[in-house]
Amino acid sequence: MLSNIEIINVAKDYVENLSQKWEVELTIAEEFSIRKEYGMIFYFNSKKYIEDKIERAKLIGCSSFLVESNTGKIVVFGTNRSIDYYIKEYEAGKWPNMPRLSDFE
Repeated sequence: MLSNIEIINVAKDYVENLSQKWEVELTIAEEFSIRKEYGMIFYFNSKKYIEDKIERAKLIGCSSFLVESNTGKIVVFGTNRSIDYYIKEYEAGKWPNMPRLSDFE
């Protein structure tokens, strides 16, 4: 089981890799992170948007993602529905190739 610090580090590494791939400085919006018994859900966007609140720097298509506490696996959610939808789908085991919540008990 990963600690919260380890989960956050996995998330930061993931966003850093995306930042290099997309060639834009990205960062996590830590104040919007959601803690669950099975991991943490993160939001990210451009650093200028998150830190400097520059609206025109907002990127479209930055999917929220989960870092599972048991495995460190990253589960990327979609962008066209609410986070509640993706959480419910994940917990029900309906999100593609995802285990059911009961697998963590």
